[in-house]
Amino acid sequence: MELFTTLFDFILHIDKHLVEMVATYGSWIYAILFTIIFLETGVVVAPFLPGDSLIFAAGALAATGALDLELLLVCLTTAAIVGDSVNYSIGRRVGSQVFAKKSRWFKQEHLVRTQKFYEKHGGKTIVMARFLPFIRTFAPFVAGVGHMNYLRFWIYNASGAVIWVAGFGLLGYYFGTRPFVQENFGLVIVAIIVLSAVPAGVEVIRAWLRHRSQKAQRAEHVDRP
Repeated sequence: MELFTTLFDFILHIDKHLVEMVATYGSWIYAILFTIIFLETGVVVAPFLPGDSLIFAAGALAATGALDLELLLVCLTTAAIVGDSVNYSIGRRVGSQVFAKKSRWFKQEHLVRTQKFYEKHGGKTIVMARFLPFIRTFAPFVAGVGHMNYLRFWIYNASGAVIWVAGFGLLGYYFGTRPFVQENFGLVIVAIIVLSAVPAGVEVIRAWLRHRSQKAQRAEHVDRP
């Protein structure tokens, strides 16, 4: 519980913590930020790490001259690309082993369904997942499980990483030092997290409504004489 409290405080006051980290670790801050983004995108057990908010706050800090903007963007983009690539590799290796065994939960038809989905929608899924907390951690893993063509995966992986890091980094750089944002940085971070989660919430609701509609249609079909 204490770990989550500490993490929540870090995310909510990420601007102040980053300033302290730069003062403490100097140029090593780039390695630390690289590691955080790499773990969030590359390890399926670390989806709770900050992504959007960290990049935004780092961009804002770069506007003060404490960080080099170009080095920051290159560093975090590389971390995001490498992270997704590692996650994909883990999914491809682990998925093949898991689905090869007979299991109540991991059935071969699920693997086939996943493969078909990523053949059809894999590219846009990888790019869009960059902007969805938690989902961006699992999307490359599932792409690996579904054996998505690696070259195709890498192209969309790299494209999504560039758009994601540059988007939030430059937003922070140009707007993060505005007086209103500085005075309400915690609220801005919360807004970023909430807005990032909205598309995922909408998709969940749409999927639930589709499921209800299909269930009702099946029930109507059964009830017909």
